[in-house]
Amino acid sequence: MATAQWEIGLLFLTQMGRGILGNFSLLYVYNFPLFKGRKVRPTDLILSQLALANSFVLFSRGVPHTIAAFGSKHFLNEPGCKFLFYFHRVARGVSFTMTALLSVFQTIKLCPRFSRWMELKMRSPACIGFCCSLCWVLHLLVNSVVPVNMIGPKHSKNTSVKINYEYCSSLNADRTVKFVIGVIFFTVDFVCLGLMVCASGSLVVFLHRHKQRVHHRRSPRPCHEARATRGLLILVSAFVSFYSLSSILTLCVTPSVNPAQWLVTISVFMALCFPTLSPFVFITHDTRVSKLHSACWERLSHGNPVSLTH
Repeated sequence: MATAQWEIGLLFLTQMGRGILGNFSLLYVYNFPLFKGRKVRPTDLILSQLALANSFVLFSRGVPHTIAAFGSKHFLNEPGCKFLFYFHRVARGVSFTMTALLSVFQTIKLCPRFSRWMELKMRSPACIGFCCSLCWVLHLLVNSVVPVNMIGPKHSKNTSVKINYEYCSSLNADRTVKFVIGVIFFTVDFVCLGLMVCASGSLVVFLHRHKQRVHHRRSPRPCHEARATRGLLILVSAFVSFYSLSSILTLCVTPSVNPAQWLVTISVFMALCFPTLSPFVFITHDTRVSKLHSACWERLSHGNPVSLTH
């Protein structure tokens, strides 16, 4: 049993390490122009917030599970549990919303049927900054009910405990409260998922038409917008896939009283897959990120300090 726990701990540690490294790389690339006093691209504002939210998800859920898997289960008190789960729900919601916002922005940018005025507004850093700030405020308010039902590990043997995360526990809430919370979370997730699906459909049409134009012109030169759009579609597909699997596991865990620990562990692992893998989609499809990694590798191999120029 101890060996299995260590294997789970190493699995979470590997997943978390890769995810944090990838997201921190994106944060560095997308925020580097700010340190040089240069303007950032509108999409960079969204992508930096997405990478930040994904990092928070990994820290707030991956770190505690890794520590618990290695045997330490009483490292948090009750206020710490409440803050940790609240922080995780906010970061998860922002990650979800930023992915939807990125899809909508790319659709408005590429699809000609949107008005010129809307395209100019969405390209404005002030507009993008306002949308990002609004997302954070929205999820800070919506998830304010989360800490109410969280308790510390010392109360894990309480008969009213519904889910035991080893380092924290969740109480069985009143049916009315549970229904209201479920409706709020479902509405926010459904709106974001609907925006993602609609935007992705428009992007698929754009890619199809672009492919036809390239075929008629017989031009081998790749289009930057098409490359970015393909990366975004891969990101959205990955998000929908992992979100669907995570939702199915959550539906298995939530109705049960004291569900099996292996089911809780798998549910947490699946919830961390998108924050871990999403930065590598951008590393593959964004030339700036791939150039950074190539430059880092080359300079480190020659023993030189790493620098990035735009």
